[in-house]
Order: sequence, then structure tokens, then C-alpha cells
Amino acid sequence: MSTEQPAATSTEQGWADPNYKPLPGRLGNLTPAQQEALDRFRKELQDEGHFVPERMDDATLLRFLRARKFDVEKAKQMIIACEQWRKDFGVEEIVKNFDFKEKAEVDKYYPQFYHKMDKDGRPIYIERLGKLDIKALYAITTQERQLQRLVYEYEKFLTERLPACARAVGHPVETSCTILDLQNVSLSQFYRVKDYVMAATAIGQDRYPECMGKFYIINAPWAFSTVWALIKPWLDEVTVSKIDILGSGYKDKLLAQIPAENLPKEFGGKCECPGGCSLSDAGPWNPSSQ
Repeated sequence: MSTEQPAATSTEQGWADPNYKPLPGRLGNLTPAQQEALDRFRKELQDEGHFVPERMDDATLLRFLRARKFDVEKAKQMIIACEQWRKDFGVEEIVKNFDFKEKAEVDKYYPQFYHKMDKDGRPIYIERLGKLDIKALYAITTQERQLQRLVYEYEKFLTERLPACARAVGHPVETSCTILDLQNVSLSQFYRVKDYVMAATAIGQDRYPECMGKFYIINAPWAFSTVWALIKPWLDEVTVSKIDILGSGYKDKLLAQIPAENLPKEFGGKCECPGGCSLSDAGPWNPSSQ
């Protein structure tokens, strides 16, 4: 006899999308064992004085549990380490006061930006490593400020972008759709920025787990296999399974996941934001862009 419980319908969850059914391991679609793990995780955090109500709702606790395959002890170690990192890195200060004044200049040498939604309502994140000019970049910013910006954007992603996307599509949205463009990337370019890439990867995987929905690496050059061999050991198997490595023939794959009107023209879509998509911050989280 199965112990699985049927997934809650959209109506039961109070969401507008009548076709929404939560994925396994999410609120509304937990096995009895997963629900028990969630209840135990929450209670132990509370009893041991580690629970932070404003950051540890059930959806967040489930992200940490999924990242550790519902092993409560491992998830607890992960979230406690994350809280210590938040203090050490100064996350609250970054959220309140960080001002990336060099954003427009950095965009010329290393574009990184959120832009509209994919067909599942995920915010799209685009990074153009191929445009990287490391000398010009570090003449106007530092690796430390780049990482602070990354954390600032992760926090905004969780507190503003995801809720806005959820309201727009009528069902929960918990992950992003990422496009990493490697056009014209050389091995020497990657090695110059690998410390940042490794640090950014560690922050994403260890401090903001289970936020990746889709990840497309496009225009991957023949030499990328060498780079991938360096990066892959840093990633867990769940993360690796979400990554799609594509060459130059990527447009059909992207357009199968992203509406043409939401995909910038340079990637085969139809979007041409005034002033450029990379600086528009277009999306449901930005009412002025609608």
C-alpha cells in the first residue's frame, strides 16, 4: 500500500492557476515521511534556538531539506552554517545599504541581469561571460563587490522577484531559468575569473540551495570540456542534472522554454528593451517595466 499522498490542487492551495500541481517535495506534495522530516526540522531549529521566523518559512526549510535529500541532521547543519555565513558576510548590511553604482559600467564588460519570465513563470537570469574584459572590469570594481552584488541579487530574487512572478502566473515560483553565454570565451579568460566563478558557485549551492530550475550553457566552445571538468566536481548531482550544455544551435531549445517576446533578440527572441535588455530590469517585479 502506497504512503504517497495526492498532490494538493491549485484550488486547495489558494492559487489562481487551476492547472498548478506542486512538484514532489514541495508544499502540497509531501509524503508522510517528508512531512515528518519538515515538522522535526522546524521543531529542532526552534528548540535549539536557531529558528529565524522571517527567513525560515516551510518553503525555505524544504529547500534545505531537498538539498540534503531530507536528511534532517544534514539539513540542520547546512542551515545553521548558512546563518553563520550571513553574519560573517554581512548579508543584512548588504540588503539594507549596498549600492552597486558601477552597474552600468560593469554591464559593458560582464553583463549579468534578470529579465522577464520563462514559460513556467521563472525569472530569467542571463550572464554573458563571453563579453568579459577582466582588466577593464577590475579597473571599475572588485571581486568582493561582485560577490556582494551577487548576494544582494539573490536576496532580491527571494524576497521580490519570486513573489512577483508567483503573483503574475498564479502559482508558486521557487527557481530561476539561467542562460550562461560563453560566446568567444577562451580558457585564459576563464582562468582569470575562475576564483570569482568558484566563489559564486559555492554561495549559490551552499547558501541559496534549490534555486536553480533550468540552466542553459550556450555557445559552449570546444575547449569548454576542460572548464567543465574543473567546475563539475564542485557541483552536486542534482545541480548537474539541471544543466543543459549547448553549442551555437541553442535557439530552438531556449524558445521551447522561453516566450520569444521575453527572450532578448541577441539570443533568438524578439525582445528589444529601450536602452538594452541588460539594464532594463524588466519583469513583474518592476512595475515601471510593464
